[in-house]
Amino acid sequence: MALAAGTAHAARPMITDDARIVDAKACQLESWVKDDRDSTEYWALPACNFTGNLELTLGGARTREGGHTRTTDVQVQGKTLFKLLEPNGWGLGLAAGTVQRPQVSSGGRDWYAYVPASFSFRDDAVVIHANVGWLREGETRRDRLTWGLGTEARLGTRTWLITETFGQDQGRSYAQVGVRHWLLPDRVQIDTTYGNRFGNNGEERWFSLGLRLLSPPFLP
Repeated sequence: MALAAGTAHAARPMITDDARIVDAKACQLESWVKDDRDSTEYWALPACNFTGNLELTLGGARTREGGHTRTTDVQVQGKTLFKLLEPNGWGLGLAAGTVQRPQVSSGGRDWYAYVPASFSFRDDAVVIHANVGWLREGETRRDRLTWGLGTEARLGTRTWLITETFGQDQGRSYAQVGVRHWLLPDRVQIDTTYGNRFGNNGEERWFSLGLRLLSPPFLP
């Protein structure tokens, strides 16, 4: 989401968020590598649900660029649900957080909030996600409207096709397509994506490869 709307990440590999959270008393780790023309980002976002309806995330990214690797993003986020997503139904939530960028000497902290909505069809064979939100850019001190629209489509018992577009109220939007596969259902997932900015002739294209781990409930 650093591309278009802060750094609010959905369940890998989507950037458009879903109206879901980690199971009560359980945790997850989402990690991935994102490679573009000029840099390589290494992300890790651990998250836990201590109360049953509040998912807390604390993590960030290190970026290799110009032969140097440094911490470029530190993210804290909370997410809750107003309506649980069920098969052939819909869900609604709210997420808010902040991203600190240590490499920015002044005003390197962004604030954001957004509403994720999800709609299930054909017993969860197709799920559509829509986001609308707000981003306060610390460096420019400007407020932005953010948005996203994405789809998950089941290709097999363990494999999903991901397509989405997202952006802000200014500038060209982005698009991404990818595949998610469960090595161990609901516990170990791998994924890969390709993305680009519309009308940019590949100048901002990227590839990503991710690993997602989910635990059973274990927290007190």
